[in-house]
Amino acid sequence: MYSAHHSVSQGLSACFPSAASFCADHLLHSQQPRTMAQQQQISLPAKLINGGIAGMVGVTCVFPIDLAKTRLQNQRSGHQLYKNMMDCLIKTVKSEGYFGMYRGAAVNLTLVTPEKAIKLAANDFFRHQLSKDGGRLTVFKEMLAGCCAGMCQVIITTPMEMLKIQLQDAGRLAAQQRVVPSVVTTLKMGGTRAVLSRSYNTSPAPQVTRVSATQITRELLRTKGVSGLYRGLGATLMRDIPFSVVYFPLFAHLHQLGQRSSEDPSVPFYWSFMSGCLAGSIAAVTVSPCDVVKTRLQSLKKGANEETYNGVVDCIRKILRKEGPGAFLKGASCRALVIAPLFGIVQVVYFVGVGEFLLGYTPSNIYST
Repeated sequence: MYSAHHSVSQGLSACFPSAASFCADHLLHSQQPRTMAQQQQISLPAKLINGGIAGMVGVTCVFPIDLAKTRLQNQRSGHQLYKNMMDCLIKTVKSEGYFGMYRGAAVNLTLVTPEKAIKLAANDFFRHQLSKDGGRLTVFKEMLAGCCAGMCQVIITTPMEMLKIQLQDAGRLAAQQRVVPSVVTTLKMGGTRAVLSRSYNTSPAPQVTRVSATQITRELLRTKGVSGLYRGLGATLMRDIPFSVVYFPLFAHLHQLGQRSSEDPSVPFYWSFMSGCLAGSIAAVTVSPCDVVKTRLQSLKKGANEETYNGVVDCIRKILRKEGPGAFLKGASCRALVIAPLFGIVQVVYFVGVGEFLLGYTPSNIYST
């Protein structure tokens, strides 16, 4: 019983670190507790399976929205090919086919399991270090453990995002190359920006140059070395750490509101699910400006009249000067729509106990009192 509780509690803590503290009351009443080493031996394999499955299912479900987010963030004001998320997805399907919406998904599917493995192992380590005094982890310590785990996770996250963005943005660049000649001609005749939309819609579908993640990796290693894969590392940390700072206390507060009573601190699954989705969405929109900066920095190829950036500060300054503050919220709604289902999917996978079932544990005991 204890091992099943511990596995799910710690597994949730990887993506929902504050959630583990709410399982503590059940764990305290469990009989015959195991040692920390035995707990980790039992729970870590199940958490890795759960994290990998949740990540792959999540990527499959929401990747088209993530692709739209990347393309919306990268397009500049005055050279907009896409009006909104739906317009982007429709034009992508027309020009690149249905699977064009999944360009770059293979990178995520390949690296999501090692990414989760690093985050889970790091989160276990830091939580253990912060709880050596034997007391319950406070919300602050939950945040600190999550932030430290996130800093370790960027070892995989940064190159994964780097490769994914190049593949996702390739279709936008190809479409822009097709549009630009028509725009130049019409501008000489006194055309307006409305001509850009008509030019795009009436032109034949642009040919998208097919390039693989392996080719991009080889070229980056050849020209820039390993550091080329870690371009935008600072911006990635600038996005992920504030996300944890916003998400964890918000989730903890929302989750606590769902407690049945002071005598019965348990929370219904649907409330935990809703709390995770809402807190994730709010945190995602909050750090959206950091995500825009990261996307711009990690995009290697630029379209016509698109400037390059020399670091985070230079990127922020140029975006403010040329596009205004509103540019920092490009793709914010898409990011919220990506994050909310991901958190929900992860919580469902842990609640069902897929990893425990595959390893022969009894998921029916999960969350039982």
